Amino acid sequence: MTLNRRHFLGATAAGAAALSAPMVMGGSHSKPRVVVVGGGAGGATAARYINKDSGGEIDVTLIEPTRRYYTCFFSNLYIGGFQEMEDLGHGYGNLASQGVNVVHDWAVGIDRDAKTVALAGGGSVPYDKLILSPGIDFVDGSVPGWDLSAQNAMPHAYKAGSQTELLKAQIMAMPEGGTFAMIAPPNPYRCPPGPYERISMVAHALKANNPTAKILVVDPKPKFSKQGLFEEGWNNHYGGMIERIGPDFGGENFTVDPAAMTVDIDGSVENVDVCNVIPAMKAGRICEMAGITDGNWAPVNAADMSSKMDADIHVLGDASAQGDMPKSGFSANSQAKVCANAVRGALTGSRVFPAKFSNTCWSLIDTDDGVKVGATYEATDEKIAKVDGFISQTGEDAALRKATYEESLGWYSGITADMLG
Repeated sequence: MTLNRRHFLGATAAGAAALSAPMVMGGSHSKPRVVVVGGGAGGATAARYINKDSGGEIDVTLIEPTRRYYTCFFSNLYIGGFQEMEDLGHGYGNLASQGVNVVHDWAVGIDRDAKTVALAGGGSVPYDKLILSPGIDFVDGSVPGWDLSAQNAMPHAYKAGSQTELLKAQIMAMPEGGTFAMIAPPNPYRCPPGPYERISMVAHALKANNPTAKILVVDPKPKFSKQGLFEEGWNNHYGGMIERIGPDFGGENFTVDPAAMTVDIDGSVENVDVCNVIPAMKAGRICEMAGITDGNWAPVNAADMSSKMDADIHVLGDASAQGDMPKSGFSANSQAKVCANAVRGALTGSRVFPAKFSNTCWSLIDTDDGVKVGATYEATDEKIAKVDGFISQTGEDAALRKATYEESLGWYSGITADMLG
């Protein structure tokens, strides 16, 4: 089915199976309190749906440090020149006007016994149910020679905003015939096709502005999402520009030197002009501070996204260890609706519907050459389990690829409205 903004909003509203009601500003302490930490695709969606569907019966507070949210999804298209950065930024004014108490501050601690969230600015916020959707942080030491102090020399650009702008500026300033390198992440990580869409968008920008430049991908994984589709596209559009070094050829044995701008691959030192380092990932730090991770990710129960270590804490999106779903904006949005329905039911006695999930990840390879992969999922006792899936095929005609790209534009418009009202 082709998705556009109208269809996406209609489908998601029907999936929530709840009637909207007039918003109630403020609230009384006699009402149940839900606190959401993180205002991205998971957290913002959960806050909006609980507020909207509870009809004022629940006080909802969203804690998010930034006043403007830049989507990581579609940020590669900014690098490729298909989107402007301002188009990827979204504010929280609509959520606030609808009755969500939006607090722009950092959550710096969770007292699970007292059920409070401590804020960097001082004080704390009490909760009856807590929803954590903090996205990702990076695993220290996962890229030898690199840490966050080197992110200006070798950007990660895997948290959208200034890092994305920096990486694009570095690409556009490359010398003629220069080399762009990427250190790709190990599994699991945010947006499985994301690094390879980024390679496509870097290649698109270089083909137009620096056609003799080279791209080097150092990859610890033997295979990657949509590999056949990307490799077909790279051959069709960027022949000879992209070289990928997998684990069989040293992709697992590398170090970087940000000061010298070199990458050592299995003893062979490469001088590079730009190096995009995407480290191994883990759940956002607030999950670790809450004591609900397995070391890297936060295990959850599939039926309601509740933590396996605390039934009154729910974890959404990239930070969760939930089973078969990829870590994506679509997944986080889908999980948020299941969670919102379950939390509202637990606090108000309203009907809770069986958990169903879906995901689609679109990628752009070149102008109007869009591909996608997706699946539907259900909750089992063990995990979120895949039911069925689909993927674009190699050799598709140009009209279908263009329609796939246009479908992704409709989805982006739909999901951002669904998240933020």
